[in-house]
Amino acid sequence: MNNSSNLSQEIYSYIDKFWDNEVIPQLIDYIKIPNKSPAFDPDWEKNGHMGKVLDQAVKWSKKHAPNNSIFRIEKPKGRTPLILIDIPGEKEGNVLMYGHLDKQPEMVGWNEGLGPWEPVIKDNKLFGRGGADDGYAIFACIAAIQSLKKQNIALPRIVVLIEFCEESGSPDLPYYMDKCEDFIGNIDLVICLDSGAGNYEQFWTTVSLRGMIACELRVDVLEEGVHSGSASGVVPSPFRILNQLINRIENPQSGEILIDALNVDIPKKRIAEAKEMVTSLVGWEKEFPWHQNAKPSSDNSLESMLRRTWKPTMTVIGADGIPSIKDGGNVLLPYAALNLSFRLPPTADCNLAMEAVETVLLNNPPNDAKISIKWEKSANGWNAPKNKKWLNQAIDGASQAIFNTPARSMGEGGTIPFMAMLGEKFPMAQFVITGVLGPNSNAHGPNEFIHIPFAKKLNTCIALILSHYKI
Repeated sequence: MNNSSNLSQEIYSYIDKFWDNEVIPQLIDYIKIPNKSPAFDPDWEKNGHMGKVLDQAVKWSKKHAPNNSIFRIEKPKGRTPLILIDIPGEKEGNVLMYGHLDKQPEMVGWNEGLGPWEPVIKDNKLFGRGGADDGYAIFACIAAIQSLKKQNIALPRIVVLIEFCEESGSPDLPYYMDKCEDFIGNIDLVICLDSGAGNYEQFWTTVSLRGMIACELRVDVLEEGVHSGSASGVVPSPFRILNQLINRIENPQSGEILIDALNVDIPKKRIAEAKEMVTSLVGWEKEFPWHQNAKPSSDNSLESMLRRTWKPTMTVIGADGIPSIKDGGNVLLPYAALNLSFRLPPTADCNLAMEAVETVLLNNPPNDAKISIKWEKSANGWNAPKNKKWLNQAIDGASQAIFNTPARSMGEGGTIPFMAMLGEKFPMAQFVITGVLGPNSNAHGPNEFIHIPFAKKLNTCIALILSHYKI
């Protein structure tokens, strides 16, 4: 074994023990706290869960961060908190490490013995809401830095930034980026620990993220509900009108988005990466919990991957005005509303997309019904700049050292608003976007888990990349 291999194993050994002794106990405590993002807990200040998580994270970080670390904790009234940790370096350069500590809501469908706020370790997986998305990030940042300090490896200056509103679209982050601009400084490398992995056998980086827009679409036809026997055939169903409007947006058979402003030309490089992904991850679509014989929207695996990463989609994620089956009577509904979530290609403009959707939905309303749209959140996507040679070598070298397998890159279907913001603010920066959300980890859904052995190895890869940092 050469010196490089010895060093890699020393770092892994440190992180392995650090996770067992420090990170996992903290994640267990973190999962127990229902720290839902403000979009899902409007009374978050009053409920106090976010304050508990903030106190936990700050107390632990002050104990384990390097002694010369400078902490800046922002928590103005009416805004979600922000944690900034400035760790001075021994060599030139500035690195920003990012994560978040807010969570998605409970979701139904958890397996027996599991629950969103009930941490359970089973088969080397820690189940519970928020452990993988994205509670581990702050602990992993400190673990990576300390593992290198123990080896006396010179590091650049590192700023750890942890927000509390990512799951709501990061509405407070622009404010903080402006307010804390002098503290953060100029950034050469961004490491984000809030993404996914194609498998648990190698190191993955995310090279593109979709943008998003979301709205409430409402149709009103009556002032109050009426007997369906006397009114149907005369009064149009608001649900039918909603369906007509939805068909203006997407092909009802294929789900293809019909609005030009939401579609883009996909770069050849990203198509090539998608081809490599489907080649190496044969049958990747099977990771989803399909019901019986349900099938993907496309029978072409490459097309499915592009739909997941570079093509626009629309999803109904909520409804109002429609009683549950057990509560529904023979009443023609006065109104119906849907929550629509659009995922946009990484290079699409979210503002232009919103304008285009409004034009399509509001013009010429069926039966002159009242159509209203309430926009809830929006974010541009992100397309990674080309990596410098040293970074490509560091990423692949880390994967080879820890997984004995080359690193791979992937487009991700999710959205991290912060990345687009950073891409604009630091146009010359390099990016390492990665995370523990591998197959079946099910962030936002039931049975979310963090794969502990993979998380330890990923954490080690991050440390190794930092150890090879160059401006």
